[in-house]
Amino acid sequence: MVRDGSPALWVSERGTRLRTRELASRFAVYRTALGLDEVLTPHALRHSYVTHLIESGVDPAFVQRQVGHLHQSTTAIYTGVSADYMNTMMSQAIEKTRHRPRDEEESGR
Repeated sequence: MVRDGSPALWVSERGTRLRTRELASRFAVYRTALGLDEVLTPHALRHSYVTHLIESGVDPAFVQRQVGHLHQSTTAIYTGVSADYMNTMMSQAIEKTRHRPRDEEESGR
């Protein structure tokens, strides 16, 4: 909790809310000390989190709420699903159409 009583996930030593820039700066210090690639940022972790949730089959509406997006289309742009995942989804969609009963095909026209 911040000194004023409002909730905060990241709080400074002085009891104030950490700004995004401060968090990124501290993260960079630890990343460098651990010898990790500079492309690893808090924002990159956020993208990875969303991607893993989507690839694990989590409800997109839940993911949207988790990251605070107003529109699902923003969450969709934000994700970077792997080629393997896209191929699996496409194969499943094709497989579903192959096994549809004939009367469903005709009624869908």
